[in-house]
Amino acid sequence: MSPLHLTFALTLLIDVTWTAPRMVFSLYALALGAQPFEVGILYAVLNLFPLLLSWPIGKLSDRIGPRPPLALAIGCGAVGLIIPYLAHSMLALYVGSTLVGLAFAFFLVNVQNLVGVLSPVEKRAANFTTFSLIGASSNLIGPLIGGFSIDHWGHAVACLNIVAFSVVAAVLFIAWGGGLPGGTRRQTAGPAAPMLDVLSNRAIWPLLVTSSLVKLGTDLFQFYIPIYGHQIGLSASAVGAVLAVLAGSQFIVRFVLPRLIKRVGEEAMLVYAFYSAAAGFTLAPFMGNALLLGMACFVFGIGMGVGQPITTILLFNRSADGRSGETLGLRLTVNNVVRVAGPLLFGFIASAAGLLSVFLINAVMMGVGAVVSKPKGKAEGGRRKAEGTTSEGAGDTRKAEA
Repeated sequence: MSPLHLTFALTLLIDVTWTAPRMVFSLYALALGAQPFEVGILYAVLNLFPLLLSWPIGKLSDRIGPRPPLALAIGCGAVGLIIPYLAHSMLALYVGSTLVGLAFAFFLVNVQNLVGVLSPVEKRAANFTTFSLIGASSNLIGPLIGGFSIDHWGHAVACLNIVAFSVVAAVLFIAWGGGLPGGTRRQTAGPAAPMLDVLSNRAIWPLLVTSSLVKLGTDLFQFYIPIYGHQIGLSASAVGAVLAVLAGSQFIVRFVLPRLIKRVGEEAMLVYAFYSAAAGFTLAPFMGNALLLGMACFVFGIGMGVGQPITTILLFNRSADGRSGETLGLRLTVNNVVRVAGPLLFGFIASAAGLLSVFLINAVMMGVGAVVSKPKGKAEGGRRKAEGTTSEGAGDTRKAEA
């Protein structure tokens, strides 16, 4: 198996061990009697290590390569899922969430960077699109398996079933992981300089803001759909199917994403994405059954499915020589600031004012994102599109030389 194909396979397998627990742990906590605020704390814990460690892990991976972090990701994810199987308590869920989050921190920045490093110049955009399609596939597979397992064997066994994906990932990694590349950066400046160097690149600032807003909207939608589904009496399988519709819509839009970008440009695509997300947030709390809720998820997913691939590609291309992992790690760090703060804040709002307020507030936030993302006139939009194309070529040259 080639290193790139191994990267894609590990992405699918390990990502399922992240997407499935997000739903399973939430429903598990609700079954144990947790309130929305407590589930919000659980979700924040899940994102704690991705917040704290994504940038340092990206920096470290540039130096030592992806193999040690990926091995830790597989192991931590498996242990984090076994603990809630053995102990049926909120404490076990908090510990399991911490370890699954740690696994995700080691995993995502490395596979994102691997796709860029292993891709020839002319195939990089296509390979990042494939990577995003695999991510959408895991978003579909994880909730379906989690919901089906809960309904047939219970929440604890559902956690154990997901471990099977970690086992397969471990087998593939042991067999072909030795072919993955080593580090791309041999030297580092003083302890404070690297972060300052990355942040001195003003081209990445608006991308970091846009990326974090996309991630906030996506995560909060996925976080509150299970809670809302539980509130209106949907089964775990129905909730999983609804989330699978969301993933399916993301898969569809990412499949045609290169053509859409070529036709309308990145900035226009982000504007449409935010408006579609706002519509999804507005519709969801008024959908009283699985079919209608799935339609709201489809509308939301069509929009938010494009945001993450666009920002990932642009950040990789605009990163400094030998620092692509560090830049992508910084992106994940910024994203995870909102992933930790968002569930806590909106969990409190949901407990105090109800779920409807949460959905409507987020609809307004997505509308604001659309306004902020609008190109500043035709000339500016055209300049940015040209700059994006040029920077992609420049970035490709830098990575090829590295």
